[in-house]
Amino acid sequence: MALRTAAHAASAPPAVDPEPIMRIASGFMAAKHLFVAGQLGVFEALADGPLDLDALAASLSISPRTARITADAMVALGLLDRDRDGRYANTEATAHFLAGRTPADLRPFLRFWDRISWPAWGGLESAIRNGQAQPMSMNGGETEIFAAGVEAITAGAAHAFAALPELDSAARLLDVAGGTGSFLVPALNAHPELSATLWELPATTEIARKRLQSASLDDRVTVLAGDALADPVPDGHDAILVANFVHLLTPADNQALLRRLRQSATDGARLLLIDFWTDPTHTDPPIAALLAGEFLLVGGRGDVYSADEIRVWLGETGWTFGEHRPLAGPQTLIVAEA
Repeated sequence: MALRTAAHAASAPPAVDPEPIMRIASGFMAAKHLFVAGQLGVFEALADGPLDLDALAASLSISPRTARITADAMVALGLLDRDRDGRYANTEATAHFLAGRTPADLRPFLRFWDRISWPAWGGLESAIRNGQAQPMSMNGGETEIFAAGVEAITAGAAHAFAALPELDSAARLLDVAGGTGSFLVPALNAHPELSATLWELPATTEIARKRLQSASLDDRVTVLAGDALADPVPDGHDAILVANFVHLLTPADNQALLRRLRQSATDGARLLLIDFWTDPTHTDPPIAALLAGEFLLVGGRGDVYSADEIRVWLGETGWTFGEHRPLAGPQTLIVAEA
């Protein structure tokens, strides 16, 4: 009997580990713990150095018991360190991005995903089943949170855009659906002779005007309210930027947009397309496959698209494809010419 049991054990398939499923399924808990820690100001409280639990709780104006819950969750996730004396400290990453002490501030991004994206993701199943979602409707305060969050998460790409050689010879840049001007500000600062037009929906243009005025760039940017899919395209530009807009549109709308831009562009004008362009399988970069759900929920019918798809659309709408090259992080650049 013992021999049969040993033989059976030797031939049994190895146990299948459910850890990947449990880790992914608990991801919503990790995200919400991070959002709450950000809202409480945990990382700012530790900006000047380690604190023990009582001091941390006092700084956050919460009880030691609940301060321990949020701080220990951050330790477990690798976002805080705890020494042998029980003192909590920021990691290198949280000190740099979440403590409010450097220009690389991701706190607005956390607020955006907590206040706006988190509630919207409750509708993902319905959106997947129906093929579309109700586009997000935001009040003034939410629009500002959204704009600040997008600016924070795309800051690396915006600064990389400012260094593009294509801008060295440009005189006037059209920023299509340019949000609050987060890509224009570093570009104009890097190119003193460059002027621009920011073309955006009315709800965002007032925020954009304030943003550009605070950067002392309002005299070099014309802010126009309009719908990029319906209103006449502003002319007189030798460079056209479309950053993080394609992913909010359907393939048909994207082709219509590209065609409208080509019809208004002068020969030789450069089109600069920045987005989470994927490989043909739509799974690399991996973050893009996840963001497809976000884009579906934000825009109602959004998605991620491959570099091969956009190359075909460019050819069909009168543009000459130039190249696809890295920009910053998972965002890449596609260059085309009229």
